[in-house]
Amino acid sequence: MEILIISVLAILSYLLGSIPSSVWLGMHFANVDVREHGSGNAGATNTFRVLGKKLGTAVLLMDVAKGLAAVSLVYLLKYVPITNHSGWGETTIVNLQLLFGILAVVGHIFPVFAQFKGGKGIATLLGMVIGISYPLALCCIAIFLVVLFATKYVSLSSMLATISYPILAFFVFHRTEILLLLFGIVAAIMVVITHKKNIVRLVNGQESKANLFRKK
Repeated sequence: MEILIISVLAILSYLLGSIPSSVWLGMHFANVDVREHGSGNAGATNTFRVLGKKLGTAVLLMDVAKGLAAVSLVYLLKYVPITNHSGWGETTIVNLQLLFGILAVVGHIFPVFAQFKGGKGIATLLGMVIGISYPLALCCIAIFLVVLFATKYVSLSSMLATISYPILAFFVFHRTEILLLLFGIVAAIMVVITHKKNIVRLVNGQESKANLFRKK
């Protein structure tokens, strides 16, 4: 029963992440598929660029909510009869949150509801880390905003904020859960890999600077 319920919640986490908010909102309110414009990315940043502040903000909040909702599914387990649930420690809870959150991010990148063509998962990843540790997430958000304000490069801000996560987790917040730290390291590596084109443009001085709050 325990494995079955966790499996069901894991699948639900992926389906939550697969909700293509930028595609659905873009098509419904503007008859525009954001994947066919701008950077071609089905994420909040490209929605800001292509469709403006209102829809961009809505997509950003929805994508963050997907990650937060996925990790919060772990708390449903207390309402179902699971063997040895009372003996679960903080590490077990965090490990399940990591599982559900990662599946939501995978769903965002490869959404079953949008031909597996999604975004880069940064906003959903943010929602995930907020659900696991909001003080740590707030520090990463602060780094993102400072870099964004100083450079206006969303890609650079995203990479530096994500890279800072495992560093802050271990050295500042003294988190010692092995899987949490491993997740942070892998997430940082994956964000760098998914932004390799952005890195090339940054090096060549060709990366677009973002004014996310311009009117459309």
